[in-house]
Amino acid sequence: MADQIPLYPVRSAAAAAHRKRAAYYSAAGPGSGAEWPSSRYQLEDESAHLDEMPLMMSEEGFENDESDYHTLPRARTARRRSGLERFVCGGWKLLCTSCCDWLVNICQRKRELKARTVWLGCPEKCEEKHPRNSIKNQKYNIFTFIPGVLYEQFKFFLNLYFLVVSCSQFVPALKIGYLYTYWAPLGFVLAVTIMREAIDEFRRFQRDKEVNSQLYSKLTVRGKVQVKSSDIQVGDLIIVEKNQRIPSDMVFLRTSEKAGSCFIRTDQLDGETDWKLKVAVSCTQRLPALGDLFSISAYVYAQKPQLDIHSFEGTFTREDSDPPIHESLSIENTLWANTIVASGTVIGVVIYTGKETRSVMNTSNPKNKVGLLDLELNQLTKALFVALVALSVVMVTLQGFVGPWYRSLFRFLLLFSYIIPISLRVNLDMGKAAYGWMIMKDESIPGTVVRTSTIPEELGRLVYLLTDKTGTLTQNEMVFKRLHLGTVSYGADTMDEIQGHLRNPCPQMQSQAGGNNASSTPPRKAQSSAPKVRKSVSSRVHEAVKAIALCHNVSPVYESRAGVGGEAEYAEADQDFSDGNRTYQAASPDECGNMAREGLRTLVVAKRALTEEQYQDFESRYSQAKLSIHDRALKVAAVVESLERQMELLCLTGVEDRLQADVRPTLELLRNAGIKIWMLTGDKLETATCIAKSSHLVSRTQDIHIFRPVTNRGEAHLELNAFRRKHDCALVISGDSLEVCLKYYEHELAELACQCPAVVCCRCSPTQKARIAKLLQHHTGKRTCAVGDGGNDVSMIQAADCGIGIEGKEGRQASLAADFSVTQFRHIGRLLMVHGRSSYKRSAALGQFVMHRGLIISTMQAVFSSVFYFASVPLYQGFLMVGYATIYTMFPVFSLVLDQDVKPETAMLYPELYKDLTKGRSLSFKTFLVWVLISIYQGGILMYGALLLFESEFVHVLAISFTALILTELLMVALTIRTWHWLMAVAEVLSLGCYVASLAFLNEYFDVAFITTVTFVWKVSAITMVSCLPLYVLKYLKRKLSPPSYTKLTS
Repeated sequence: MADQIPLYPVRSAAAAAHRKRAAYYSAAGPGSGAEWPSSRYQLEDESAHLDEMPLMMSEEGFENDESDYHTLPRARTARRRSGLERFVCGGWKLLCTSCCDWLVNICQRKRELKARTVWLGCPEKCEEKHPRNSIKNQKYNIFTFIPGVLYEQFKFFLNLYFLVVSCSQFVPALKIGYLYTYWAPLGFVLAVTIMREAIDEFRRFQRDKEVNSQLYSKLTVRGKVQVKSSDIQVGDLIIVEKNQRIPSDMVFLRTSEKAGSCFIRTDQLDGETDWKLKVAVSCTQRLPALGDLFSISAYVYAQKPQLDIHSFEGTFTREDSDPPIHESLSIENTLWANTIVASGTVIGVVIYTGKETRSVMNTSNPKNKVGLLDLELNQLTKALFVALVALSVVMVTLQGFVGPWYRSLFRFLLLFSYIIPISLRVNLDMGKAAYGWMIMKDESIPGTVVRTSTIPEELGRLVYLLTDKTGTLTQNEMVFKRLHLGTVSYGADTMDEIQGHLRNPCPQMQSQAGGNNASSTPPRKAQSSAPKVRKSVSSRVHEAVKAIALCHNVSPVYESRAGVGGEAEYAEADQDFSDGNRTYQAASPDECGNMAREGLRTLVVAKRALTEEQYQDFESRYSQAKLSIHDRALKVAAVVESLERQMELLCLTGVEDRLQADVRPTLELLRNAGIKIWMLTGDKLETATCIAKSSHLVSRTQDIHIFRPVTNRGEAHLELNAFRRKHDCALVISGDSLEVCLKYYEHELAELACQCPAVVCCRCSPTQKARIAKLLQHHTGKRTCAVGDGGNDVSMIQAADCGIGIEGKEGRQASLAADFSVTQFRHIGRLLMVHGRSSYKRSAALGQFVMHRGLIISTMQAVFSSVFYFASVPLYQGFLMVGYATIYTMFPVFSLVLDQDVKPETAMLYPELYKDLTKGRSLSFKTFLVWVLISIYQGGILMYGALLLFESEFVHVLAISFTALILTELLMVALTIRTWHWLMAVAEVLSLGCYVASLAFLNEYFDVAFITTVTFVWKVSAITMVSCLPLYVLKYLKRKLSPPSYTKLTS
């Protein structure tokens, strides 16, 4: 219809928008050009009327075109500028955009993909240059490795800040201490990162080299030659042996199998483990010998490379015969790259190579996922930087801006640089590695693998869980449960009766082909006038079982099988009973729906006997439709539909896909934890709804709102208004309706759906699943988790903040692409409630404590500088600073990764504890401010106390204050710990022992004679007591007066 609409000059954006809507609102077909304008204005009025209807927002939100309906009023008023301003801003924007586009085009130079004509065995005849057939999964090359890794590190404010600070030490006027005190920690972080990336990159290079170096037999005029996979070109004839990987996308020409077909394994392409049947081009399969492929003049016309791995349109033409032979090519004639030949030897002509193969085009580079905790700590780091600058400016101001004050400002910035500790990244990265190790060693969830070690804390912050159905919630093991013959229904307990019927000799069926063909009367009407037509149960069982046996590879996609002798048998899967042209033998049209509501997968089997003339007519029209290049699928479907009339219903089958073990309690656990669960499945609506109920995703008492099918904006508007009036009910929506709603009312749909306790999306494509994950991230800002087991779930898993793959019947593609891999759905409960929760709480405590460690020493530096006339002189130098951040305090602080507030059993028993984490209270500006106040109090006490109690020499101030500082840090770790582990005690004793032992070697900093006196001991003890005792008292009072939720459960 859209092709016939006459085009008009675009007068304005509004006019263009209304013409855009016309395609969705014209009920009648387009008329002539003269009739069009009046209908156009009528459609504009209709759209305007729709826009006036209130839907969730003020009417102003829908005044404009559907593409920007959700733009806020403030954004619109900002557009109304004066002429000069619009000219200047518009011109500047246009210039920048043009320059950016030009640079992008120069850098990328993406070639336009086109359809192609490929001559058999003649690569030199290709009109265009095609990409090399090499696989490249490496992130970097030899030139971009170091810059790329450094960019990934220094795009974080924390690392960039320390790089600047470390570089400043090369300037003599700004030098504060030894170079190694700054460069050693930064160098360690960078060295570890570069080494890890280099190892990963080298492994990728080795894998790519191994694949690209695989040898294949190439058929030439002179015979077979060996060729590397990377040297294969479009037009080459390649021989692939059994169990060998197919190197590029090919059209299947010949096979060693007599049937002219072969099976291939596609688990590395689509994640499905069942073998796929492929059929060779009949023209080339009939050739007497392999070498005859060069004696014919033939070519393949192939559509342009595209993403869809389940469709292909092309033609095979042999020119040297009279008349020329034309054969249509479809998906069953293709051999996609990275699939494995499972039977026989195949010969194919290469049509796509390298980047243009289906497998490479469907491989998206997974985004580098960054945890919410890392982003929050990055924000706190920026706040600390502002405090650092403010403190330095205050110091210079109090100094009176004497002399070169800017140099003093820089020196103060460097002196207080420990406010932002570089050890923060080191500790957090080591902590993440420890959490991953704990998850993989947990015996309660065996087989769990952590593939992305940077985001274990994300498991403790989830609000939305998007899950697949088949193989994820269910076992993906089909059990035959029901056979319905119209008047008789056989269940699992009566299957022995079917066996009894089959054991009897096959009854002689009365030949009714002539009667059925001559008469166009449906069998139901024939039955009323001639009861003798009614068949016995035994004969009907035989016919039904014979049909199922013949159509044994029927899948939920419509497939047809043409039989011998003019009889065609059809199997329809998931077809609707609403077509009035079909006839049924005493079977209720509702039976299919009844079975689906029981959670069974339904399959309808029917047949129709054809005369020779009918079959020949069908075959010619079918062949003609298959040869068409444009709209082939629609034309083939129309031909098949014309045959699908007056069919005799043989039986209706019901297959059960059982739920996985402990799915119900796991979903209950997640729901009690405050996680909203969305089920995204490709199954039909009734089956999806039934599984949602049986798995307790939707409780029995809960209302379910089934979103009616919508095709345009008007219907979507009305249906959303109807849904808005429902409260606390689960939503069930189909993929088609979802697509329409997302096109026009994305924000409103997201707002309404997010209020639902559960959402079920049926008939969902892989791209829709990924889009829903992005939709939730964009509109709610909450963390999402995607769970799946098949290749069709990979895009959703990669789009979500956290992806969990299940190793199931559909292969390991989802498991390998996910951040975490589990063997069963029930393991997700413990993964989130125990490991996710503890990882987040531990990292929050660890991050804040490392910041406290930097703040306390910066406070002492500030007090020291204030007392000594605001001099920019370091308090502690050299090894003292390095030792403070490493051997003296590192082990006790890092031992916080072993801390736990409740036992794992309690966390599983009370999932409500998880709900608190989503509010982010463990790490917030409030908790951060508390730690800042503690640091200022303790730093002030330690420094002022040391200055008050020292007597003769300044070196005594260093000894007293530094020793008290180390003891305070060790005591603060003990104060923070909630549950002691033996390794925590070892870390405390070890660190204290290291410090005491090192005192003998620190003659450069301490007076060894003084630190062995009783005076030193009592002064250090007094200062430490004053700095820590009030905090212990406050913690005790808080626990008594306002205990946290977990203490009520453990007491």
